[in-house]
Amino acid sequence: QVQLVESGGGLVQAGGSLRLSCAASGRTFSSYAMGWFRQAPGKEREFVAAISRSGGNTYYADSVKGRFTISRDNAKNTVYLQMNSLKPEDTAVYYCNALERSSLNLYWGQGTQVTVSS
Repeated sequence: QVQLVESGGGLVQAGGSLRLSCAASGRTFSSYAMGWFRQAPGKEREFVAAISRSGGNTYYADSVKGRFTISRDNAKNTVYLQMNSLKPEDTAVYYCNALERSSLNLYWGQGTQVTVSS
């Protein structure tokens, strides 16, 4: 099992930037594909970005493409989400997850709040 802890959320003005981190502990980090999701008040959780186990492939929701960048450092057991040109509609709780390929087990962190003011 893997434990995930997000950090880096906060309050930022529109047009600003934040970098979220998700630190993993437990089993081998490089065994997991990693992703970021978000959930705004009154809305369903939605996909934001994902990265393959090696970091060689990345995927983005259309709403964040060109503004957000997902990356990982397997030596530090950490995945990042660099968020630039933030908009008020990016306001949400951001969650990272880890998908273990061998078992298809999916793990979630506790989330970190991002608030973008207009």
